[in-house]
Amino acid sequence: MNKTILHTEVQLYIEESLKRNIENLIFKGSPFENVTIQELANQIVAKQKSEKKLPTWFTSKNIYYPAKLSIEQTSSEITADYKSKLVAGSSIVDITGGFGVDCFAFSKEFKEVTHCEINSELSEIVTHNYKQLGVLNIETIASDGLEYLKSTSKKFDCIYIDPSRRNDVKGKVFLLKDCLPNVPENLDFLFEKSDTILIKNSPILDITSTINELKYVKEIHVVAVKNEVKELLFLLRNNHKEKVEVKTVNIIENKYQEFIFNNSFNVNIDYALPQKYLYEPNAAILKSGGFNQVATQLKVNKLHQHSHLYTSEKLIENFPGRIFKIESAFPYNKKKFKKDITTDKANITTRNFPKTVAQIRKETKLKDGGDIYLFFSTNMNNELIVINCLKTTSE
Repeated sequence: MNKTILHTEVQLYIEESLKRNIENLIFKGSPFENVTIQELANQIVAKQKSEKKLPTWFTSKNIYYPAKLSIEQTSSEITADYKSKLVAGSSIVDITGGFGVDCFAFSKEFKEVTHCEINSELSEIVTHNYKQLGVLNIETIASDGLEYLKSTSKKFDCIYIDPSRRNDVKGKVFLLKDCLPNVPENLDFLFEKSDTILIKNSPILDITSTINELKYVKEIHVVAVKNEVKELLFLLRNNHKEKVEVKTVNIIENKYQEFIFNNSFNVNIDYALPQKYLYEPNAAILKSGGFNQVATQLKVNKLHQHSHLYTSEKLIENFPGRIFKIESAFPYNKKKFKKDITTDKANITTRNFPKTVAQIRKETKLKDGGDIYLFFSTNMNNELIVINCLKTTSE
């Protein structure tokens, strides 16, 4: 940690450079004797990335930023705030502390927060930033979180873990045991230190596989922001033997679009051809796999088992996703398409359809945008169809 970066003139330079071209700045070199241009560039880029993701850090003075990778991997303030409300008690320990955004959120809910970070320089940066943010109830420890738990006799009300994917794991599909720390391997020990464990995972982690790796899973939270899934959260309670509750949330402008269901509850659903309204679930629901539960709870019909689009005659205003008024629906026919759709501009979505959006645009010559929404899908009779819609004012 180069403390010269915190000098007034350096901080002013960083602030004034946020809107400048970073490549031009690097070419000119550093104007400061004890700060390299690489260090300046990192501070500038990391702060730029924090403007929307970490507004408290961005607007606070004398914040020291770590390598930009730490900023990219950290929770956003909005997701950190959400997860801080899932657990309660007096003490919590984060054994994979990172840049400390989650601990900052936990500090508003818990009396004592412990932040463990194996990278000593990052731990030093976090300690400095907490002082700048005026946080007094977080203890920072530059140590491996598991080793810290083994060395202390203290028991916590909650353990929070954000495992990192091991570098030697290739491909997009991986398991929780492929991460560090290896939570499944250490789960019995962790429950000796707390009866409540909250685990944050990457959105690409498979939910069913993760449940099978763990035990005593009480809740799963699928968290999306502006319809992009950001986190999977697994809440474990020692000796919990009841069914797992799945909670999906899509956060839009600080409003929560929620849908909750029981993952072991089998339901019978009804199918229908396109009716008056069309519904597209938000990204959190699509990730959760609660497709049949959506149909039964909200009393809508599904177009096809694998289409994950829904329809109804009566408007369901609180549907957790996008809602459309159907103007027409017709069989997909490449040759007849121009007769069925007279516009030259439309928003295109495919669900359970053999062609991509790019392929459809190429063959139809339709430009992107406008008020018309076209859904290319498969109906209950296994027929390829096009649904011509207008978006409603409801979300």
